Amino acid sequence: MTRVAAALLLFLAGAAGAFGAPALIETPSLASAVANGTLPPIAARVPAEPLIVDSAPGTPGGDLHMLMAGSKDTRMMVVYGYARLVGYTPALTLAPDLVKSYEDEDGDRVFTFHLRPGHKWSDGAPFTAEDFRFWFEDVAQNKMISPSGLPPELLVEGEKPRVEFPDPLTVRYSWSRPNPMFLPALAGPDPLFIYVPAHYLKQFHERYAEKDKLKALVKAAKQRNWAALFNKLSNGYRNDNPDLPTLEPWMLRTRPPADRFIFERNPYFHRIDAAGRQLPYIDRVLMVIADSKIIPAKTGAGESDLQARYLRFDNYTFLKEAEERNDFTVRLWRTAPGSQLALYPNLCYNDPVWRKLLRDVRFRRALSLAIDRHEINQAIYYGLAKEGQNTVLPQSPLYKPEFREAWAKFDLPEANRLLDALGLDKRDSEGIRLLPDGQPLQIIVESAGQSTEEADVLELIRDTWREAGIKLFSKPSQLTVFRNRVFSGEAMMAIANGIDNGLVTADMPPVEFAPVSQQQLQWPKWGQYYEDKGHAGEPPDTPMGRELMRLFNAWFDAGTKDQRRAIWENILTIYAEDVPTIGIAAGVPQPVVVNNHLRNVPEEGIWNWDPGAHFGIYHPDHFWFAKDERVALPAAPAAPR
Repeated sequence: MTRVAAALLLFLAGAAGAFGAPALIETPSLASAVANGTLPPIAARVPAEPLIVDSAPGTPGGDLHMLMAGSKDTRMMVVYGYARLVGYTPALTLAPDLVKSYEDEDGDRVFTFHLRPGHKWSDGAPFTAEDFRFWFEDVAQNKMISPSGLPPELLVEGEKPRVEFPDPLTVRYSWSRPNPMFLPALAGPDPLFIYVPAHYLKQFHERYAEKDKLKALVKAAKQRNWAALFNKLSNGYRNDNPDLPTLEPWMLRTRPPADRFIFERNPYFHRIDAAGRQLPYIDRVLMVIADSKIIPAKTGAGESDLQARYLRFDNYTFLKEAEERNDFTVRLWRTAPGSQLALYPNLCYNDPVWRKLLRDVRFRRALSLAIDRHEINQAIYYGLAKEGQNTVLPQSPLYKPEFREAWAKFDLPEANRLLDALGLDKRDSEGIRLLPDGQPLQIIVESAGQSTEEADVLELIRDTWREAGIKLFSKPSQLTVFRNRVFSGEAMMAIANGIDNGLVTADMPPVEFAPVSQQQLQWPKWGQYYEDKGHAGEPPDTPMGRELMRLFNAWFDAGTKDQRRAIWENILTIYAEDVPTIGIAAGVPQPVVVNNHLRNVPEEGIWNWDPGAHFGIYHPDHFWFAKDERVALPAAPAAPR
C-alpha cells in the first residue's frame, strides 16, 4: 500500500467520527506492522459498517491465560469467541453480528442476510456471498465431502432450501414451509456454518484446483483422497488448522498437538467500541493444556485469568480460600439445566407390572412429593439452588412459577394418600409397601457413577422415600453400560442431569420436552422410534406421549411467535402436571475465577452451553486488563509439528 493510500484511509477513518460513527483508533500492538507496511491501517481492516458495541470502554493489550484439558479444546475459542451470523444477546433475543442485518419473512420461510461492506477474513480476503455459494454448492452437496448430504437444520421435511445470491453482499434462503430451527442453529455454540473461506479452500477442491498440484498436496498430507484432505483442513468449529482463515476475534497460531496454544488477535475483526478501538481488547489468549483433574488446583494457584470449564461447585471453598493469595475473585454464576439432577422413571421399562405403575401419574406424583428438596438444597448446595421440578428457569420468558412448583412440595401425607389410592396400602414387617403380587416396593435407581453428588442426593431421597414405604437402592455403573440398560428397558429408573436448556424461548424447538430422542431417559424407546422413523423402538402409547408429539409437530408448522408460545405453554403444562421426570433443584452455581485486573466480565451471569456458549454470550472480546502484570511470551507462533 502506498503512503498516499494509507494517508487517505486514515483521513477517512477520522472523517467517520465527524459524521456520527467513532473515529477509528489504531491498535497499539499492530501499529508497528502498519508502519512497516505488513498490515493495512485500521480503516482498511474493519468493515465500512462495523458492529459498534456499547460495553464499558477498555484498554487494548495483554495476554489472557486459560487452562484446558486437551488439544481438542481449541474449539472452545470458537465457542467463547462467539462470532456468528446472528447471535443471542444476554436477554436471549437474536441480533445481527457478522451480518449487517437480516430479514425473517413469511413466517420463517424466507431469510435474507445482508453482509457488511468491506468485511474481511483474518487473512484480509473479502467475506462475500461467494463464501456462502461455495459452501452450499461445492461442499454441502458434494457427496465426497458431505456423504450425508445437507445438515438437518436446512431440511424441512426433506425439502432443500432455495438459495439465492442477488449480489456479492446478499444471501437468501427460502423454503415452502416454516424453518424455525434455522436462526437458532446459526446462533449455537457449535454453529451451523453455512459459509467457509472459499478463497483458501478452493485449492483443495477438485473442481477448482490444478489436478497434479492437488494430488501432490494429498500425498504430502498422507490423506486417502482430496475430499479427506479438504475435510481435515476446513473444519472451522474444530479450529485445529492455523492456516484456515477465521472471522473469530482470535486466530489459532499453534499447530496441534501441543501443550500450549497461542491465539492472536484477528486484525480484521468486525467489532469496534464506541471510542473507535477495534476489538478484541486482549492481544493474545494463551491456552495451557493440563489434566482435567488438576485444573482446579492450578486455577487456585493463579495459573488462569478466566476459568470456569473443568471447575465444579465443590471446588468453591478451596478456590475462595486462594482468592487473596493469588489475586483473583471467585464469582458464582447460575447454571441453566432445568434441574441439576433429576430422576427419570423409565416409562418403557420391560417388566409389565412395573411399567404400568411407572406410567400411572399418581405414582410419579407421589414419588416427587416424598422428596425433601429443601433438605437436599441445604445439605448439598448450601441453600444456593432453586428447589423444584425439571423445567424452565425464571430467566426464561416461558417461565411460570407453577411449572417449577408442581408436585414439588415435601408432603408425605399426600404422597402416602396417593400410594394408598393406587392399591399399595399393604406393607411388610419393615413398613415397606407391597406390590399386587406381594413383592416389596423396591426401586433401583441407576446412574453413570460419574459424581459423588448423585450418591449424596440419592442417600437423602432414600430416607424420605423410606417414610413413604418405598425402599430405594442405587446402582452405579459405567456410562456405556448405564445407557444401554436404560435404552433396552432393563433399567427401572435413572438419575442424571436435568434438561440441558432451562432458558428456552418460544422460538426454540421443544426437543427436550417431547419423545424425540433415545437419549431421553424417561422414554428411550419412544425417542428411538422417532429417530429411526419407526424402524426401531416403540411409538408413544400413552395420552401424554401422543399429545406431546402432536404439540411438537405443531410447533414446526406454527407461523407466528404467538402460536409457538401457546404451544410451548401447553407442553410445559403437561410436563408439570404429568411429572415424566422428577426434578430436585436448579441453578446450582458455577464457580467462575476472574483475575482481579480483568474488566467487563459480568459479576452475575449464566453459565450455559446453548443458548449462551458459556462465556460467548458476554463477548470476551470486550474483556480487558486494567493493569497487565502478566509475563509476556514470545510473539512468534509455535513451530509446526
